[in-house]
Amino acid sequence: MTAAEAATPPPPRVRAADLLAAGTLGLRTRRLRAVLSGLGVAIGIAAVVAVAGVTTSSQAALLAQIDRLGTNLLTVSSGTGLSGAERELPAESVRMIRRVDGVRSVSPTAQLTAVNVYRNQMVPSGQTGGLAVRAADVSLPATLDGRVSQGRFLDAATAAYPVTVLGHEAATTLGISRVDPGTRVWLGGHWFTVAGILDPFPYAPEIDSSALIGFPVAGSMFGYDGNASRLYVRAGQERVIEVSELLRATADPENPDSVDVSRPSDALTARVAVAQSSAALFLGLGAVALLVGGIGIGNIMVISVLERRGEIGLRRALGATRGHVAGQFLAESLILGALGGAGGVLIGCAVTAALARGRGWAIQIPAGALWGGVLVAVIVGGIAGLYPAVRAARLPPAEALRTG
Repeated sequence: MTAAEAATPPPPRVRAADLLAAGTLGLRTRRLRAVLSGLGVAIGIAAVVAVAGVTTSSQAALLAQIDRLGTNLLTVSSGTGLSGAERELPAESVRMIRRVDGVRSVSPTAQLTAVNVYRNQMVPSGQTGGLAVRAADVSLPATLDGRVSQGRFLDAATAAYPVTVLGHEAATTLGISRVDPGTRVWLGGHWFTVAGILDPFPYAPEIDSSALIGFPVAGSMFGYDGNASRLYVRAGQERVIEVSELLRATADPENPDSVDVSRPSDALTARVAVAQSSAALFLGLGAVALLVGGIGIGNIMVISVLERRGEIGLRRALGATRGHVAGQFLAESLILGALGGAGGVLIGCAVTAALARGRGWAIQIPAGALWGGVLVAVIVGGIAGLYPAVRAARLPPAEALRTG
């Protein structure tokens, strides 16, 4: 080591606390600008967290619903006619399906096409509200694993009298929220007493929008001929595929191709896949918002460098190195990104909680979305602030003091 090298003092070091104080100086003195520049990052992170949280919560709710209702429910129908009404199945279809090995229960229903339900007799006949009237077997709730929210379902006694049970949507459309002894609806030109209101049936939306009456009263008052138009079949869990392959030929041996057999749980499973594909689209939009936020941070930092040239020149004249100046502005950009990321995570969690509670879901937000959101925001802030930091470090002290 030469004498000149020994006489040269080592470059000063900046403590982390000092760097933090210097990095927040611009944010503290220009608070509105800091909030607006961090808002873009916050929106992007909030979109990502909210999409991840809402998607996870909805998927968990759907999967829980599938687990509760089971995947062993099958529906048998013969399609619809030109008028949109369900076609009737052969009269022997119910009896024959009940004899299929692996079938636990069968519940027939029949849509009464010429019968409508109204709140009272003053409602114009054309204003049906999209509601249907169905004859239903007393075993329907047990087969569908459904529940009655108010009142009770049809039984062997009430099925023979003008008594109806309303699906959840039908009750809402008719403006009936509770069941009292005097609650009635105008059904097929007769007053029917409302015995109960059903909970929603996710596996049978057609039941939700129907007024259900017994088979005996359907025959005595509306001339029902005894042929069902839709059957609900509960099979053994381990024999669902085997039973589904036999139902067409069993329901209508002469025209098996005209019979439709479906598994309602497949529709809920498909909704999970749709939710995943929709989530990918919204995540892309969130990434675009995050990119715009990063560009905003970079723009604000460049402006900050130009406005603070005098400060940069003074620090350089007092002994600060280029690395110190670059570190100050890079730290400011990182802090801005971290604050935007934290704010975005909070906003995303709040949006997820609001939507989940509104729809009755359990709130589930992936842990990776929480810490990952902040991490991505910090990275975006660091990348956005890299060029302004280098530009600030390259300013000559004399020029910076002269133009500051």
